[in-house]
Amino acid sequence: MRTEMDDPDARFETAKQHFLAGLAAFEAGRLEDAEASFVAAHTLLPQRVSTLINLAATRLQRGRLAEALESADALLALEPRNPDGLFHRATALDRLGRPADALAAYDLALAVEPRLGQAWSQRGSLLRELGRGAEAAASFERALAHGADPDLNRYYLAAVSAAGARDRPATAPRPYVRSLFDAYAAQFDRHLQDTLQYRAPALMAQQLQELAGPGRGPWQSALDLGCGTGLLGPLVKPVAARLTGVDLSPAMLAQAGRLGVYDELVLADIVEHLRATPARHDLVLAADVFIYVGALEPVFDALDMVLAPGGVFCFSVEEAAADVADFELRASLRYAHGEAYLRRLAAAHGHELAALQRAPIRTDQHGRIDGLYIALVRGG
Repeated sequence: MRTEMDDPDARFETAKQHFLAGLAAFEAGRLEDAEASFVAAHTLLPQRVSTLINLAATRLQRGRLAEALESADALLALEPRNPDGLFHRATALDRLGRPADALAAYDLALAVEPRLGQAWSQRGSLLRELGRGAEAAASFERALAHGADPDLNRYYLAAVSAAGARDRPATAPRPYVRSLFDAYAAQFDRHLQDTLQYRAPALMAQQLQELAGPGRGPWQSALDLGCGTGLLGPLVKPVAARLTGVDLSPAMLAQAGRLGVYDELVLADIVEHLRATPARHDLVLAADVFIYVGALEPVFDALDMVLAPGGVFCFSVEEAAADVADFELRASLRYAHGEAYLRRLAAAHGHELAALQRAPIRTDQHGRIDGLYIALVRGG
């Protein structure tokens, strides 16, 4: 007995409906539904290149990297020089940790279609991670020339370019920071503590204990800037009657909320929050936050409206090279700050230097990352 699927026209119509449903689900952010719809469309019409392009893209978005590579390869079996297929294949290989294969795939995609700005950008990021700074800079230049995100690629370029000290942006692009930590939130604590040996919260908590004395601590109201998943929260809450956390990443705040130690969690840029909040705090903390903020003048200016006289401002930074006048953007895409710069800012805003400690922040593939742990007390 014949069914509807034996009729080519009916099969095409059904596949089309699945395909359109997949596009709608993808646009709405329902990636699991989108993948299911594209798989259904592909099952009915396995030779449709457009379905495979969208299936590969959806699987990349979902982090299903092996399946995304499989979809890209199936697409390229039909059209070996399809630029979308070549780009998706390169992206999957890159994220699967196969840098040599990924670089070759990016080069092939760009040989076919040199105007793929995002491919130039991702190629540059791969070269940066491989320590090939000059080649990375050239790729970021090409990315900018072909319409890739200008703020993001100028930031990347400044981190690897010889002219980076002159052209560096004042802060990391906000969408970059948000997307980075939204993607990182689920494994953030384990990766920082087990792999990177992250020490900033513990060292800052120890510094607070040493500062606490007559006239200081326990604090009435503490503000945790860039609180992330809340690693600092449980260490500070015992000495703070009220604790507020602020972060740019919704996923990180969701993790922090599960701890049950914050009285309030605010989704905001830290400077914008400092400028807008009516709250006043006698303790403000920023653990490993300024690696994404180069110029700290706006932070200190806004802090003047929030930190009570006699209040304490504790923060950590990566320490810049001795010849850096203020701050530098490193190839790691993180900012480092000079001690003299921080002392000038503190003095300009009437803060007394209560403590300064040199100690590691974390380790990474290049070794130990040294930092400064600073505690300031506001005058007046």
